[in-house]
Amino acid sequence: MSATSFGWLVLAFPLAGTLIVSFGWRVLPGRTAGWIASAAIFGAFLSSIGALVDLQDHPADERSLVDAAWTYVATGDFKVDLAILIDPLSVFMCLVVSGVSFLIHVYSVSYMSGDRGFARYFAYLNFFVLSMLILVLAANFVVLIVGWAFVGAASYLLISFWYRRTTATHAGIKAFVINVVGDVGLVIATFLLFNQTGALDYAGVFGAADEVFAFNDGTLVAACLLILVGAFAKSAQLPLHTWLPDAMEGPTPVSALIHAATMVTAGVYLIARTYPLFEQAPTAADVGAVIGTATLVFAATVALVVTDLKRVIAYSTISQIGYMVLGVSVAAYGAGLFHLMTHAFFKALLFMGAGSVIGAMAGTQDLDRMGGFRKAMPFTFVTFTIGALSLSGFPLFAGWFSKDEILAYTINRGGGYVVLAVAGYVAAGLTAFYAFRMVFRVFFGDPCPEARELEGGHPAHAEPANPLTGEPEDTDVGFPGPEHHFAEEASPMKAAMGPLALLAIIGGYVGVPGITDTLEKFLEPTFEDSRFAHTHPTDSAEWIGLAVGGIVATAGITVAYVMFIRRRGITRALAERFAAVHNFLIHKWYFDELYDAVFVRPLSTAGSFGRRVIETEFVQGFIVGGATGVVRAGTSFARAVQTGYLRAYALLLLLGAAGLLLYFLIAST
Repeated sequence: MSATSFGWLVLAFPLAGTLIVSFGWRVLPGRTAGWIASAAIFGAFLSSIGALVDLQDHPADERSLVDAAWTYVATGDFKVDLAILIDPLSVFMCLVVSGVSFLIHVYSVSYMSGDRGFARYFAYLNFFVLSMLILVLAANFVVLIVGWAFVGAASYLLISFWYRRTTATHAGIKAFVINVVGDVGLVIATFLLFNQTGALDYAGVFGAADEVFAFNDGTLVAACLLILVGAFAKSAQLPLHTWLPDAMEGPTPVSALIHAATMVTAGVYLIARTYPLFEQAPTAADVGAVIGTATLVFAATVALVVTDLKRVIAYSTISQIGYMVLGVSVAAYGAGLFHLMTHAFFKALLFMGAGSVIGAMAGTQDLDRMGGFRKAMPFTFVTFTIGALSLSGFPLFAGWFSKDEILAYTINRGGGYVVLAVAGYVAAGLTAFYAFRMVFRVFFGDPCPEARELEGGHPAHAEPANPLTGEPEDTDVGFPGPEHHFAEEASPMKAAMGPLALLAIIGGYVGVPGITDTLEKFLEPTFEDSRFAHTHPTDSAEWIGLAVGGIVATAGITVAYVMFIRRRGITRALAERFAAVHNFLIHKWYFDELYDAVFVRPLSTAGSFGRRVIETEFVQGFIVGGATGVVRAGTSFARAVQTGYLRAYALLLLLGAAGLLLYFLIAST
């Protein structure tokens, strides 16, 4: 089979899984729907491997293959095909998306087994992966926008999966609205590019860009900035980031899928895919680099104080995506995508570990309530710690190689980029601190009641409640199920977490400076036309960067150990002493309050005014009510005239005739 045939199979498997589970769930017994959905994604992963193998048989300059299913629109010399693109970048993304998604599906089979919406969940999950695969396989901007919109719709369905939980539905709406803002940006950018180049396929747009756009052309810069709007909304970068922490209202495996394999990585992919435009418009690329850096610092500071376990990991994702955006914006495409891959491994692992802990806590997500799970949950402890070490950029773990490669490339660009790299190292220290803040608070210290109960062989149980608000809940359809599962008792959860833990350790060895450059070489044909293709730091510079990163990570972990193990209580004293700073971080730099004041309340007020005054009083009262009044008055007059007496009708006839006679007499004078 050809690489393009495998590409269509990559899409066919999750589509088939979605349809089978959606229409056949009534006759599928037990967990069958979950295993069918998992098998569909595994089929997509195997197909991705098939595409990889066949693509490698092509010469390096022929590793960009386009195949069209049919023509979507054709007029004159212009046409748009529903086509896929198989090249190193798309195959790389398919492998990461389908591989990690498969493990998340397997994990979900146990995690969601007691939920009444089990089959619906897996139908949505398959659709989510399908949407992301459409996005990364698109050969033109039309198919890209289709996948882009599908991803937004799927995220809404899964974030609001527990639709009878008010906080979940609000979070889903928030995510959908903010992502629509990004969708609008991407669509307008596409129109601008089409207007100038007359093409919508990638090859046509990129090939014409050098001819129709001057260097840093205003229209091109505007188009690239609008592409960034789409990327920042999907990847939760400043200022369109506020939806992602709230998205934790969905099931924990959904959080893993959004953060590790789908959704938030789409923005990074989009910038990398459209790199010829950004290199022709470096002003837009610099905006991306600055905002990516600002985001990674912002999110790292907020993660220092958040007490909801899942939301700490969510802010970690926002920060790590910032590193990726910085990488692809400074033309370190391989490094940015390298970190995208390693991040998928350790971030999925962290969310799975968090889900295991939350299951043992009977649904509680509050770090202040946790502690001492090290003995009760040894497997979760080891795997979660591996994920935290990789996130921290601790030496020899996957995240160390990928994150510090981005910073080394940034320093190599020189000038103001060095400042961005320094900020990246500062945030790396904060990352190591908050990563082990989670480890020490969850697994060390005195065991909490739930940990003691689990040590005795009895998992904790609690009345169902919303972990965010504490309000009592049901366990019927639209709410989380009554069962809580954790890795120590659920084999599928272990089976998913084990490979990810291994990859979080060894995944970085495909990019050891001066030793291995497997991923860089594989992606090279996609970025061979880059002006920066041969501009990279020396091996010694990269090793120096790795050494600095290792020292920073070790320092961050050490400070966390001192503050949460050796000198417990010091964090509370610091919070009281620096109350203003603590409140600023607790309120997430007041972005939500700002948006509420600038957008939500004014629009809500305008909507209330429109409903009360314009709709009710003017439209219903004046226009509709006035017309009704006129008709009512006319019918009342007609009823009064129609008396049924012959003498009254004769009188009206005489009065009418007299009136006409008088009119003609006056008119004739």
